[in-house]
Amino acid sequence: MNALHNFHIPVMGVAYTIESPLKVAPFGIDSVISLVDNVLLEKLREKYSEKFGLPYKEISRKAEDYMAKRITAYLDMINRLTTEKFESLKNNYEDKKTEIFDYFELLPDSSSLKQSFKKVVNKNVEDIKQWLEQNLVMGSIDVNIMTKVDKTNYKKNGEALPQEFNDAHAALRGYANSKLESSLVLSAGMSPRLYSYIENFDDFYPDNDGYIKKKIVLKVSDYRSAIIQGKFLAKKGLWVSEYRIESGLNCGGHAFATEGFLMGPILEEFKNNREQLIEEVHNILIKGLQQKNRPIPEQPLPMRITAQGGVGTHDEHQFLLDYYQVDSVGWGSPFLLVPEATTVDEETREKLAVAEEKDLYLSNISPLGVPFNSLRTASATIKKIEKARIGRAGSSCPKEYLVSNTEYTEKPICTASRQYQYLKLKELDEKKLPKTEHEKEFNRITAPECLCVGLSEPAIITHQIDYKIKDNGVTVCPGPNMAYFDKIVSLKDMVGHIYGKVNLLRNAYRPHMFIKELNLYIDFLKNDIKKRKSPLDKKTEKYLKKFSSNLNEGIQYYQKLFTNKKNSFSQNKNSVLKDLKKAKQSLNILLGTIQNLT
Repeated sequence: MNALHNFHIPVMGVAYTIESPLKVAPFGIDSVISLVDNVLLEKLREKYSEKFGLPYKEISRKAEDYMAKRITAYLDMINRLTTEKFESLKNNYEDKKTEIFDYFELLPDSSSLKQSFKKVVNKNVEDIKQWLEQNLVMGSIDVNIMTKVDKTNYKKNGEALPQEFNDAHAALRGYANSKLESSLVLSAGMSPRLYSYIENFDDFYPDNDGYIKKKIVLKVSDYRSAIIQGKFLAKKGLWVSEYRIESGLNCGGHAFATEGFLMGPILEEFKNNREQLIEEVHNILIKGLQQKNRPIPEQPLPMRITAQGGVGTHDEHQFLLDYYQVDSVGWGSPFLLVPEATTVDEETREKLAVAEEKDLYLSNISPLGVPFNSLRTASATIKKIEKARIGRAGSSCPKEYLVSNTEYTEKPICTASRQYQYLKLKELDEKKLPKTEHEKEFNRITAPECLCVGLSEPAIITHQIDYKIKDNGVTVCPGPNMAYFDKIVSLKDMVGHIYGKVNLLRNAYRPHMFIKELNLYIDFLKNDIKKRKSPLDKKTEKYLKKFSSNLNEGIQYYQKLFTNKKNSFSQNKNSVLKDLKKAKQSLNILLGTIQNLT
């Protein structure tokens, strides 16, 4: 487990971190590749093979198990190129002196490795080379699979293929068959059938020394979910090496809102129960491994707790490390402004740099029906609206990764597709609704966007890939935190911002990350209440009151936390407490509204 840096770059969209390891791993920074789009991976493999003179043979759709094979081929290529780049850096001190000094400059000042290098750098060249060979570490090339993106695939005759050829299953097999020694990040909730499929691959099990070649990382939103999923996998002899806690709403991409559970109290629960979690899951793991006649670790295996979602200052970053004792903090959206780290087309990056709070919103553009953090000025969103207005609503659905609706068809189709929206709008016209109501329904039906194409487009544009899908525009999914960063910056400056060496925030008020998330949840509850009709049924009433109660407990937790912490956030403690008071007042108003609806 790489411990050089105490931050990591999470997966972003489809294209945004698809080649990030090649850019940042040689400098010891971990990042995550999305495995959603095998078509894009194959196109990029062709481009990189041409650029670096690698042998390339297309893996066509006609090839058996082509999805998994494309993913394996791309990951092996990225692994090879990244390793070669890192080895070149490590073994060519005289020629790569500038990059080597950059490697250590990026490390936090507290790094023992950085301090050791300062002592070695004055020695002779051979001693320096030997020290670099022994001490330099490459960042991890991790991958992400969204468990919900697991559609069934079909033969030409319309017959469904076996489950192992589903999208997520094929992606898992593609990663399992690769040469990578890294982590698989599973997101979007528990999938028993996908989790069970992991059992088939030896790389996910510990060896005689307790080493796991391919580790499992679960992205979770609360402790209960973590322990349920951890035990489920442990029964199969599979250890979760990291629980990655993500804010329900203060994050990029899909926002999986909790029932009002806030990040601070969730982190507190992990902090207080960490040893218990390790012990309980370890005991179950032993039984699972025994049943499979696999090596049994003498001691519990390493387990990391990490956090991400809305972190924007060095103080916040350090507080998560010190108080909640997390092992690493995820910094996502701000890295969209770093060309040395992410793949973003020039136009979109400029739009992100000037985006303010009003430009970033929780949208309904995802065909999955899950709220999705978006940028209002994204070119795909603008083009989608324009096409709908001239009678061409919906996408041709060329990739079909997010098909899920069977309202009109036996075989699932996508709610962002032209086929679905045509049928839905035709149905709407037949209702003869009043103009205002019709307009509202029209906007709701045409809101879903072709994420499969839009989230891949930045790589297509950046690498000038000749692609048959034209003029769809770019979908971008930054978190609300993007509003407080206003310029394109270097990797050195962004890492410097994380470690408190420079300040990249725009000159405007930025609420503390916990306050921002709290207000996002209050807005979420407010919008939910607006949709409800009086009188509320018992189930809805119970849900809304539980949601409100959890928010209220969160506010009380923060009031106590910020009042008692003497040395943390001394500069903005008063503003945080004032914001909490306002949030409490807003919540009380919503509680009154809920009471009136009952």
